[in-house]
Amino acid sequence: MRALALFSGGLDSLLAMKLIIEQGIEVIGLYFDTGFGGRANEEKKRYLQEVAQKIGAKLEIIDIKEQFIQEILFDPKYGYGKNFNPCIDCHANMIRIAKALLPKYDAHFIISGEVVGQRPMSQRFDALKKVENLSTADGLILRPLSAKLLPPTIPEQKGWVDREKLLGISGRSREVQMELAKKWGIENYESPSGGCLLTDEYFSTKLKEHVEHERFDLEDVEVLKWGRHFRLQDGAKLVVSRNKEENEKLRSIPLTKYTLFTLPLPGPVSIISSGASKADKELAARIALTYSKAKPDTTYEVRIGNETIRTSPFASKTEAQRHLVK
Repeated sequence: MRALALFSGGLDSLLAMKLIIEQGIEVIGLYFDTGFGGRANEEKKRYLQEVAQKIGAKLEIIDIKEQFIQEILFDPKYGYGKNFNPCIDCHANMIRIAKALLPKYDAHFIISGEVVGQRPMSQRFDALKKVENLSTADGLILRPLSAKLLPPTIPEQKGWVDREKLLGISGRSREVQMELAKKWGIENYESPSGGCLLTDEYFSTKLKEHVEHERFDLEDVEVLKWGRHFRLQDGAKLVVSRNKEENEKLRSIPLTKYTLFTLPLPGPVSIISSGASKADKELAARIALTYSKAKPDTTYEVRIGNETIRTSPFASKTEAQRHLVK
């Protein structure tokens, strides 16, 4: 017997998988990469592999970035949570894809780590039902942490899973989960808020501002993760890194919509929308210089694309921040 699990990397999904593994069922954890995971991609993959191995599960990473952006992110049937998070539609989408993958992995049902009442938008009783209806997987989706509070599923009805060994957790307290984690030696797991960037207020603000001004695609997902974001006077986007790590992150992005530029002295790596006006390039150079070691009374040459901009930094960051996306 084999099951597929929605595997976020968080504690609830780990415990849900472990509960089923303890019943002698093989579990394959599916991590759905929407592009909005909180960690850098390679770091996330290493972490997922480590914790899956810890509990005896296998791991498969399913890339749904394009599909998620095109079909879910901007037109969710059940709307958004507090920020830009279409949680109900997102969960339903992952379950729908997992259901389609059941034959590929010779699996029989789907596991989710959802807990009744833990999240105000996506884990109420009615929200869980909406997820099932939207996913078309009604009866095949088992939530081991709250199973005793929910109607018996097909895996329980057919005896694949012993319902008595499942749990009836509800609410926002994580006391039971913490006790189980201790029992099974699960220590390295993400915090409840450490997952999706769409639940982050500042990231959501940048995303909303972006789609108000221009088309959004996969490249923008990576760009939005790093640096200070500015909207310039003629509409171009400027991103100025905040530290050495972000210098490296911005340099590593394969850019097609943006032009990367550096300064003639120690300072941040920056990118600006390709095709930006000369006025916006001049403003971008001034802003980037303002966040460097440049002296306000000195003129510098900044190369942006094929143009050399001769300019000076603003006298203070306050002037530069007039264009900051807040």
